[in-house]
Amino acid sequence: MNVFERLHSGEAIDISDEDYQREAHGEMDRCRQLCFEINSTEPKDKEQIIKLENELLDGQMKDGTFFTPPFQIDLANCVKLGKNVFANHGLTVMSLGGIEIEDGVMMGPEVGLFTVNHEPENIRVIMTKKIHIKKNAWIGARVNILPGVTIGENAIIGTGSVVTKNIPDNGSAYQSYQRKAERQNEKSCGNHVYHTFSSYRSIRCICIYQPGLCRLYVYEGDVCLL
Repeated sequence: MNVFERLHSGEAIDISDEDYQREAHGEMDRCRQLCFEINSTEPKDKEQIIKLENELLDGQMKDGTFFTPPFQIDLANCVKLGKNVFANHGLTVMSLGGIEIEDGVMMGPEVGLFTVNHEPENIRVIMTKKIHIKKNAWIGARVNILPGVTIGENAIIGTGSVVTKNIPDNGSAYQSYQRKAERQNEKSCGNHVYHTFSSYRSIRCICIYQPGLCRLYVYEGDVCLL
């Protein structure tokens, strides 16, 4: 097995491993160079941008799929793209664990997709888990999606969310941090706020006061989304 297959099978690998240094770093060097060329291309020269993106991503930039420069992808050989996928500027992809993005997905500015984690007792040992974003999901600006997460079909992830667990089909995840309330009567815990984000989603928010901030937990039905 090559180093990518070893990691995808669940093996933890030290970054000093010879196969990792040769295979992973070889692909990283290729991707850094191509990302540099893409990000240095004049925005009006879209034909050249698409040509370079196809070189980076093995011909997958077709049928409406496009990533707006600037962006960074460390291991493009671990990325699988569907049709009509769009990412706004500032996309960061660390894809060693594998990333699959299905048809019709849209991503706002400065989204981060991270498939790699480190062993706490030895941070030079890494392990990976795949990220899977299903059809027609909408990922808001500055969302970070962490290793092993699946985003369901038609799901909506609100701006600034850090997604650590799976989101079901047609689900929503929103995360909000607020400054410490100045007035005593704003420090209440467990207040329920109901808001309908669409005609078929009823979202329940519970505000939990913690020292220095209020954290908003978001539920759809009995499922805690974030």
